[in-house]
Amino acid sequence: MDPVNPNQKARTTPQYALYQRENFWKSNDGEVPVFNTEPGKLEELAKEKLSQGGWLYASSNAGQSHTHTTNREAFYRHRIIPRMLVDTNERDTATEIFGHKVPAPLGFAPVGINKIYHPQGELPVASAAGALGLPYCLSTAGSQSIEDVGKANDEGVKKGKGGSETAASRGEKGVRFFQLYMPHDDELTRSLLQRAVDSGFTACILTLDTWQLGWRHDDVANSNYAFYHGIGADLGLTDPVFQQRLKEKGIDPKTQPNEAGALWIDNVWHGRAHTWEKAAWAMKLWKELSGDKPFCLKGIQSVDDAKKAVEMGFDGIVVSNHAGRQVDGAVASLDALEKIVDAVGDRIYIMYDSGIRSASDIFKALALGAKFVFVGRLWIWGLSIMGETGVDHVMRGLLADLDILMNIGGYKNVGEITREAIESGPKSYGLMHVTSKL
Repeated sequence: MDPVNPNQKARTTPQYALYQRENFWKSNDGEVPVFNTEPGKLEELAKEKLSQGGWLYASSNAGQSHTHTTNREAFYRHRIIPRMLVDTNERDTATEIFGHKVPAPLGFAPVGINKIYHPQGELPVASAAGALGLPYCLSTAGSQSIEDVGKANDEGVKKGKGGSETAASRGEKGVRFFQLYMPHDDELTRSLLQRAVDSGFTACILTLDTWQLGWRHDDVANSNYAFYHGIGADLGLTDPVFQQRLKEKGIDPKTQPNEAGALWIDNVWHGRAHTWEKAAWAMKLWKELSGDKPFCLKGIQSVDDAKKAVEMGFDGIVVSNHAGRQVDGAVASLDALEKIVDAVGDRIYIMYDSGIRSASDIFKALALGAKFVFVGRLWIWGLSIMGETGVDHVMRGLLADLDILMNIGGYKNVGEITREAIESGPKSYGLMHVTSKL
């Protein structure tokens, strides 16, 4: 039985909350929900499914995981203020990002080497994003070609699970962005960006905090670096400029996959710093190739850096500490977000990621001034457990959670989610139960 609601026809965005009823009804048809989406249980199930290497890479944080813990503590300190007797029957979860109307203010964060989580890598994730009408961001460290990921995203759009106002129903292409880890090889950078443009990626997001991986104890202790073991370098191996670099080094990727993977990733996470001037060069190049499409910076944590991004004309910033995977003992991204919004929120498009585990986390980030939120580890677990079906289940559950929260919390649209929607406790509020380093 398909769940129905008298407000369905009045909604201009998908009625995600009906996914709850759909799952409640399953037992009547002799079925069960796909799996439990509670973050802790989701994590446990993913650990059972993954190889040791896949699990360690996905779960590792920098150092002692203090930045990750701080991220979670920051969400715990902020509390939502529900409003009663608000007519939310025609509520609207939609927002806009870079000229795209999307059905909800969340998207798929860039995550590398998806093949260690699922044999098809990024393809089922891009497809699920397209089907839901949500923005998808491909990492330079991706384990499928840029071209194939773009095609998978468009194929997903045709499945159209997002509802009447999604890109799918309008026959549009998926909304997808390209995350750049910038090589110290300008010709290779140009080639990567040109491929992204040609494959329909409509914004570029330059990550600033990862030209070298942070010190992650479990990965180091287990030599857990997939690229050095011939896994995950597909995005690079399909690049014509990088193929030439392999020839110049005399490396045959078919017979020397480890060496080929190492050459690729050592071009991406190379340990050599970039500068503001080089970021501006990349923005100019992207705009030249793309016809002036948006170029953003990911990894901003300080007010001074946010102001610099505004001064230099970048189109947006992602306030992020890489989910605690780079600098241990760093400030919580949510705390950084609040200060950055106060300083430049009216002058640049501000996005957020790091530590998102639920709809209430999304709500709090929006209330503190983010215009859009990226989600990472949750869909990784879904991918690890059940491929595209798992990704879809996790994200539909998250969308349902957000839709229900707005309904019972008394918020009619994303624009109403402001600072007045939350109260914040002192930093002495500790997170009472951190049962996972994730």
